[in-house]
Amino acid sequence: MARTLNLIGAGHVGRVLGRLFAATGAFAVQDVLTRSQAGAQDAVGFVKAGRAVPSMDRMRSADVWMLAVGDDQIGPVCAQLARCQPLQGAIVFHCSGARSAAELAPATQAGALAASVHPIRSFADPAQVARHFGGTFCGIEGDCAALAVLTPALEAIGAQPVPIDAQAKTVYHAASVFASNYLVTVLDAALRAYQAAGVPEPVARALAQPLASESMANVFRLGAAAALSGPIARGDMDTVARQQAALAAWDGPTGALYAALVAATADLALRKMEHNGKDKT
Repeated sequence: MARTLNLIGAGHVGRVLGRLFAATGAFAVQDVLTRSQAGAQDAVGFVKAGRAVPSMDRMRSADVWMLAVGDDQIGPVCAQLARCQPLQGAIVFHCSGARSAAELAPATQAGALAASVHPIRSFADPAQVARHFGGTFCGIEGDCAALAVLTPALEAIGAQPVPIDAQAKTVYHAASVFASNYLVTVLDAALRAYQAAGVPEPVARALAQPLASESMANVFRLGAAAALSGPIARGDMDTVARQQAALAAWDGPTGALYAALVAATADLALRKMEHNGKDKT
């Protein structure tokens, strides 16, 4: 018989995980609580399992509790849960990429096992994510006994659990920001610089796309150091200085962004040289 699962918070992440856990039988979804009864009813409709409840004290006891709430609400909601529900022996986990399982201290003090499960993907379209969740990486950390239960449940819905160091949770989450958000910011700088040189925006995107796509493909195929090309990789620092000055004259913030990336790129170029030297020995 599947372990029972209660959902507190049922935004995009909570709905998708709840639906998949229920559909695969990894957990038996039981009660769903959100900020409003209507929201909980809507979530139950998406999950296709469980019942909507109006308050935490109306929830039944469960083997597993998923707190799919905002980062700043994890601690307060967990504290309320520990006051309202018997948690001895239960598993309580949250879905934050930025906060560790330590945020669930009130639950552990009440005898629960705590963990964190962070699916590494965008949940903008929950229905589509639910259909194509297979292969999604999930950063996991927390009590070993909790992970011993959560890991096979995640594998049952097609996820690929990846253990991470809880002490470096914020650095781990920042990695996703670099790989996603800041990548967009750098590409925006490239597109605006092309336009400053008289290239229309649609053409700028067409120019940048093969450069960006090939560079990313090379990073994932060869590693970052081997994929690096350009003036810094060649040691042409005169060109770098001219570009930085030109950008600073055109747009100060973009010039500062370029300058901020020089040292890190030079370090990467050094690693490339060292790697190439090892290959020749």
